[in-house]
Amino acid sequence: MDPDFLSDEYFMKEAIRQAGIAFEQNEVPVGCVIVCKNRIVAKAYNQIEKLNDSTAHAEMIALTSAFNYLGAKYLTDCALFVTLEPCVMCAGAMHWAQLERLVYGAEDPKRGFSRIKKAIVHPKTQIKSNVLARECKQIIDKFFIKLRNQT
Repeated sequence: MDPDFLSDEYFMKEAIRQAGIAFEQNEVPVGCVIVCKNRIVAKAYNQIEKLNDSTAHAEMIALTSAFNYLGAKYLTDCALFVTLEPCVMCAGAMHWAQLERLVYGAEDPKRGFSRIKKAIVHPKTQIKSNVLARECKQIIDKFFIKLRNQT
């Protein structure tokens, strides 16, 4: 069996694939997967432009999908993997979801929840940052370079 299989890096690579879909659709390339018992139960990417909804962040879409798939209002046995540090809105939603773990790639020095206060997420949620951070940051940087070159 591949030693990377079912690791944090494996699931983050799946989130990066979702970010790639967002990139191709001219959305800020943030991707997310939610994992329950080593199985992906939700996948999402930013859809703010597509849905004309400023709250259509990858995390929000993935949370809704996971709630629906699992038929649960809490995700206490789940881990959320996202390519960019969640914003305050998404961290607040994660608090209510009572996630077991939050794993993110690149830090967001301007809008990341940890700039405010880590207690925004549920106190039982374990947080791990900088998983494949370089790869996660590269896709964001590539997007904004492309955007600047279009103007």
